[in-house]
Amino acid sequence: MDIRRRNNVTVTGRTDGPVLLLAHGFGCDQNMWRLVVPALAEDYRLVLFDYVGSGKSLPAAWSEQRYSSLAGYAQDVLEVCEELDLREVTFVGHSVSAMVGVLAAATAPERFSHLVMIAPSPRYIDDDGYRGGFSAEDIDELLESLESNYLGWSAAMAPAIMGNPERPELGQELTTSFCATDPDMARVFARTTFLSDSRADLKTVTVPTLILECRQDVIAPPEVGAHVRDAIPGSTLVTLDATGHCPQLSAPQATTAAITDFLGTRR
Repeated sequence: MDIRRRNNVTVTGRTDGPVLLLAHGFGCDQNMWRLVVPALAEDYRLVLFDYVGSGKSLPAAWSEQRYSSLAGYAQDVLEVCEELDLREVTFVGHSVSAMVGVLAAATAPERFSHLVMIAPSPRYIDDDGYRGGFSAEDIDELLESLESNYLGWSAAMAPAIMGNPERPELGQELTTSFCATDPDMARVFARTTFLSDSRADLKTVTVPTLILECRQDVIAPPEVGAHVRDAIPGSTLVTLDATGHCPQLSAPQATTAAITDFLGTRR
């Protein structure tokens, strides 16, 4: 299969620059990065893609069995890296994709040099001594609502996830992105995301890692960012002066500055 077509791969920026691989989260696609791309493209070779089941990927390539675990999404990442022969990659993962990047780097460590985790969460459900932000009952209700009325769920949830109610166009954009996703594929991705527990995988990270969190985020509370920082030795946690779960849209300049500061390329 043509991996570039399957995952709608886009390459832009400096052809001789270090590689940034930008990976979107649940309900999104590579368009979510458009506000940070122009600045990053000045110094980096940017590789963007859509997971199978999202955006303009090839629907025929989707498999419920494969995409019922985060390992299936990590396999998408690794196959894109293999197709483009990418090495020394900085993986920039938003939301659940941060954990996908952890899995990909553990599987093929020779391909990755840095991780940037934007609004990550290794587990969304609270546990003994761990606050993920949701009870098991909360997640059950969320998934039941999504499965019974995906479009209605999207219209209600996307603005809450985005935050920034004073900028309703952002919530509308995320709603549109959610609604453009096939409901059956979204159902599987949602269950894979919200029922995942990647806490043990964090100990496999050996590359320099940046964790970006917003000061207010209904999906990933501050305790989650602190947990990820403490679980990855030597990692850097930066709290952006931003709200919501998608700072690459709500605070693109701050997001870009944090990434370039971490990588040592800020002008």
